[in-house]
Amino acid sequence: MSNSLLDALTAAELHCPVITAGHPEYDHYRRVWNGIADRQPRAIVRPQEVEDVQKAVRAAAASGALLAVRGGGHSLPGLSTCNDGLVLDLSLIHSVVIDNAALTVDIGGGALLGDLDRATVPKGYIVPAGVISHTGVAGLTLGGGMGWASRKYGLTIDSLLGAEIVLASGDVTWTSPTWNPELFWAIRGGGGNFGVVTRFRFQLHPFSGIVAGQWIYRMEQARKVLSALRDRAREQPRDFAVSFTASRSGLNVTAVWSGDAGRADAILSPFGTLADGASGGLESLSYLTLQSRNDVAFAWSRRYYAKGGFWSDIGDQAIEHIIDAIAHAPAPDCEIYAIQLGGAIGDVPDEATAYTGRDAGYYWLSEPIWDDTADDDRCMEWGRTTGRLLSDASIIGNYVNEQGDTGSNIVRDAYGPEKYQRLARLKARLDPNNLFRLNQNIEPQE
Repeated sequence: MSNSLLDALTAAELHCPVITAGHPEYDHYRRVWNGIADRQPRAIVRPQEVEDVQKAVRAAAASGALLAVRGGGHSLPGLSTCNDGLVLDLSLIHSVVIDNAALTVDIGGGALLGDLDRATVPKGYIVPAGVISHTGVAGLTLGGGMGWASRKYGLTIDSLLGAEIVLASGDVTWTSPTWNPELFWAIRGGGGNFGVVTRFRFQLHPFSGIVAGQWIYRMEQARKVLSALRDRAREQPRDFAVSFTASRSGLNVTAVWSGDAGRADAILSPFGTLADGASGGLESLSYLTLQSRNDVAFAWSRRYYAKGGFWSDIGDQAIEHIIDAIAHAPAPDCEIYAIQLGGAIGDVPDEATAYTGRDAGYYWLSEPIWDDTADDDRCMEWGRTTGRLLSDASIIGNYVNEQGDTGSNIVRDAYGPEKYQRLARLKARLDPNNLFRLNQNIEPQE
């Protein structure tokens, strides 16, 4: 590539620095969360104002450069960076503004979940979101967003009231149920295909605290534990959610209660007696602690792959695949994770948003995590093979935010034919040249 991108950025007269190779902080700012994605962008722009986002988008379009949009930098396939293109780093657009009268919060497109939680939870409010605090709000929301509060309050997109977005033309617009409603439908699950979201507006929900239980069982007890967990979890109200993580170190079960504290012990304690000899117990902990407890295990610069999908329930076949996969895991932190869905997620009609998967009872994830580059091939192959086996028990669909691979088959499976065609038509109208293609890409089609 020629210097046309740098020329275009110079001509744009940005009010923020343009970081290129040779800058003392270039290596720092080119890093993203997944250590596998070690890329060398031609330039990194770190805007503080929407006007500079517009200018950067126009410069990328004019020069024909690859454009990677980085919110939190958590893209599993490394789509928030690129080689020899432009990285639009939104991390300085991270303000959080609460409207106490309207019970809404506006949050910048570069903010992290921790920024959102630290601003809202101490005031007695919550926006349902993910489970690692250094995840970006933007990427999580645009894919759907699920976590501990989803059974009670729905997906993250179900609390989204509107968004400010810079389009491929460089124009900025607002989208909501009443303004650009087709775009609003699309960004609730359609990923970063339609523009750069610089501000989100969410509905706040009342939140008074949680009680959580965590227990570790031996993997040889997995068949009994997961069968019992499945049966008991079916009976629980929306204030309850459960997850499990299987790895070489054991089967970790976490159950969370956000309802009447007086009922917590009766609801949660049975999940510590699914088999004999579990270690762990109940704890009244802050939501902020729960949200950040996995931050170190999922630290920046470790190496990640993932393949995920949806189950109606935890089937016997899936349990057998889990047991066999962990027995052959190539590294200590290769894991299989699942979180309970249902509840409020299913209250929203499937056709109301681009996201697909509202009928699922669980979301599962085959996720190897490792640190040595020598383990890349075998860990990724374990993740793919395990994912294929677990997919045998899956219902149709996947979750675009947590797929380590890319390709049209993955995207089409995420939405189904009717939604995909609707998204592709909107893409053709708003981004006919596919400027925003570093994502789980929806190709423009008339």
